[in-house]
Formats: sequence, C-alpha cells, structure tokens
Amino acid sequence: MKKLLTALVATTALTAATAPASAEDTIKEFRIGILGGENAQDRMASNECYRAKAEKLLGVPVKLFTPADYDGVIQGLLGGTLDMAWLGASAYAKTYLSNPEAVEPIMVKTNMDGSYGYYSIGFARKDSDIKSLDDMKGKVFGFGDPNSTSGYLIPSIEIPNATGASMESGEYFGEVKFTGGHEQTIVAVANGDVDAGVTWADGMGEWEDGYNSGALRKASDAGLVDMNEMVEIWKSNPIPEGPIVLRSTLPERVKLDVTTLTASLPYMDPDCAYNFMAGEALGFQPINHDAYLSIIEARKLKSN
Repeated sequence: MKKLLTALVATTALTAATAPASAEDTIKEFRIGILGGENAQDRMASNECYRAKAEKLLGVPVKLFTPADYDGVIQGLLGGTLDMAWLGASAYAKTYLSNPEAVEPIMVKTNMDGSYGYYSIGFARKDSDIKSLDDMKGKVFGFGDPNSTSGYLIPSIEIPNATGASMESGEYFGEVKFTGGHEQTIVAVANGDVDAGVTWADGMGEWEDGYNSGALRKASDAGLVDMNEMVEIWKSNPIPEGPIVLRSTLPERVKLDVTTLTASLPYMDPDCAYNFMAGEALGFQPINHDAYLSIIEARKLKSN
C-alpha cells in the first residue's frame, strides 16, 4: 500500500510540476465542505491543518464550511459552491443520483490492515442492561442523519432484517429519533437522552479506545465519552468507506494537487493526518465510482 501511494504521489507531483499553467488552471478560492459528524467548532479544528496545507499548495484562500446537516454539503457540491468534501457512501450516492457529473471520487481512507471498510455500530450504556437489539423493543433508538450511511441507511436496511419489523416509531422501537450527527448520537446515549444509538467505527483495535478510528475514537479522544461505560449491541456488515470527492469542473491541475496532498498527508504530517482521518489509519488510496454501486442501489431502493 505504501508503495502504491508513494508512486501516486510521485506521479501526480511530477505531472503537476511539469504541466504548463493556463487560464483554465486558475481558481480564486477553494471551498471544503465538512459533514456533520461533530459540532462545527470541532469539525473546523480537525480539518484546519489540512486547510492550511491546501492553501499553501494551491496559492489561493481555502475555506472550510460546516453546514448543519449532511444535505447542506450535498447541495453545496451540486450547486458548485463547494469544491471538495469527504462524503459518506450514502451521501455520495445521493449526490451521484442527483447529478452524475457533479463530483469525482478521488481517494478513500485505508484502515491499518489495508482495507477500506468500516461498520455501523449499535451501542448503549453498560448500566442500561441493554445487550442486544432484543433488549431495545419499545425503547428509544438514536440515529444521526437521514443521509448518513452508517448513521441511518445501512441500519435502516439491516436492523429490520434482524427484528422482523420496520423502523417506524412504535412498531418495534418505541421511538426512532434523529440526533443530527454522530457526535450528537454518542453524547445522547452517554447522557441517557436515548437508550441506544448507532455510529461508525473501523471495528479494529480496542473497544475501550473507541476502536482505531471513527466517531467513537474521536469522542473518546475528546473526553466526551468513557468507552468503558458503553457496550456494543449491534454491528453491521462491512460498509465501503466514503470517498473524498472533488467538483468535476475543477481545473485538472487543482485536482492533481489536492490528490497529491491527500495521499501524502500521513507521511508529511502524521498528527494532522490523525485528526483529519478521525484516528489511526494507514492513509489513503485511490477509489472510483464503481466501489459505490451497491450503496447507490440501496439508496434507489429506499427512495422507492
């Protein structure tokens, strides 16, 4: 994997360095949208080092935008007011289904074992005596955002298969509640505002750490939750990690520069990469549209 990324960095850097500048290469600013997994302040802080490096590389102001929900980022990409975002697979599917020409997937986060999958994790307070979905009948289940892959799409398909009931409030669960994002779900469970919730994690490493990477790891690092007080009650099948996407109409030189920066980040600045990648990960690898065909089909089915 490291050889692949090293080759990619070398190739793209050489291409960018030798490509002649032209009017088509010029942009006045570069705008990055950040999905709502954390509160806005923490999202800005986690991505600031990447923003600063991109600004230095591109030579134009680079701005971070933290819309209130996932759809704010999706609409920004569709409307051309955002140039880049790290989307979840479901958010990418919605973007593609709305306009197949709007964005291009370029990179995907790579786990420590070289894979690029992750999981939707159901969890509850250890002192709640909830150990599985069987214990959740009639209780309040928290989900992040309707456009989140792990925070809703995959659970809304797999959990009904396990319970034999729909996700409608009152049918199996007492209430299905949207919290607004992964961090909000974790805090809601920790505070007892909901009985259980779902969020995302790579499923590797130790539960007590919040696994190696993901929303639980971020929350644990930030002191928002003590993982020793939480218990896993459900785990999805593997989900393809969402792609970093670029607006398709960006100049090719800009695309090459941003791809190079992203691929080289773990070797250039490991601390920055840790924050940007939501924990410990190997790095990034190239990805394309075909990796998300199954998620696109799932979104089509949910919209019917």
